[in-house]
Amino acid sequence: MANIVSSSAKRLVSLDAFRGATMASMVLVNNNGNSLTTFAPLLHAKWNGWTFTDLVFPFFLWIVGVSMTFSYARRIEEGADRSKLLLHTLRRAAMIFALGLLLNGFPFYDLSTLRIPGVLQRIAVCYLIGSFVYLYTQWRGQVYTIIGCCAAYWMMMALVDVPGYGPGVLEPIGNFGQWVDNMLLPGHLYSNTKVWDPEGFVSTLPAIANVLFGALCGALLRRGDLQPAEKTAWLMVSGVALASLAGFLDHFMPINKQLWTPPYALLSSGFAFLGFATCYWFADVLGKKSWCGPLVIYGSNAITIYAASGLFARMLSLLGWRQPLYDGFFGAVAPPMLASLLYALMHVAVMYSLAWTLHRRGIFLRF
Repeated sequence: MANIVSSSAKRLVSLDAFRGATMASMVLVNNNGNSLTTFAPLLHAKWNGWTFTDLVFPFFLWIVGVSMTFSYARRIEEGADRSKLLLHTLRRAAMIFALGLLLNGFPFYDLSTLRIPGVLQRIAVCYLIGSFVYLYTQWRGQVYTIIGCCAAYWMMMALVDVPGYGPGVLEPIGNFGQWVDNMLLPGHLYSNTKVWDPEGFVSTLPAIANVLFGALCGALLRRGDLQPAEKTAWLMVSGVALASLAGFLDHFMPINKQLWTPPYALLSSGFAFLGFATCYWFADVLGKKSWCGPLVIYGSNAITIYAASGLFARMLSLLGWRQPLYDGFFGAVAPPMLASLLYALMHVAVMYSLAWTLHRRGIFLRF
């Protein structure tokens, strides 16, 4: 079960705001009214390349890395035992993973076809592995782990001979990751693809890099020898460097969210640095925080809002209300592209009302 806690501790406002913006974006892009008449940035890239939508999930993983740095560092300074911290992390990761399974199966829970991978499941695995690396290494070890994860992925995808297809295939069918997913979890993969999963085994490796890039950002923010303006500059430089490196590596392995290629992990981490740096500069350096309020509220119960958003959308469909609501109201008052956007914004507003209610009552659900 979730722990209900009340927190009044001083927090980094920019991180809360960036988390809130990411959660609001996740609700937005997950709930388009009609994928055939939706603005292109609110859809995933069909295969290679990227859109705004493709940045949302890795942003959340990056934020997990930043957050765990502050949480663990404070506890270690207070004398906490690293093995006990890791055990606590294991329990929390297991709960997040289990919540993902519950959402995947809701409401019928056919165990023969229940999807095992998923968004929350990937968050849980990356959080657990990233925590282990952070707790038992210094920043150099985290950099080496990033390089190792990306290099191992690259070599497996490029060099392993997939039966019937050969090595180096980077198409939906025939790539090494698809072969592993279909071999280990047949019948338990994403229902829209059947024989491969966008949150599968192999592609989790570079996703761990997103968490560790966030951890490196957290370490930078905690440095006492740098002024806030210097930290902002380093954040910006890091973002530009990672995005530029991704653009260069794209010539050798494409930026691809479905495969979560290393160039994609670098690109999304680079943009996360840049987006957060902007929030940090205005909110925590210049002290201009008035714009942050709604975003802070939205991000204060992130996992809860994500789960509630999925359940709300599922219930609208199960009750037969989704299509009449969309066609009878949004489709009647706006042209198709705008109607799809307005429907998604309705979901954003409903989830904000839930987040506001929880925040106003001082309830913060920590899974």
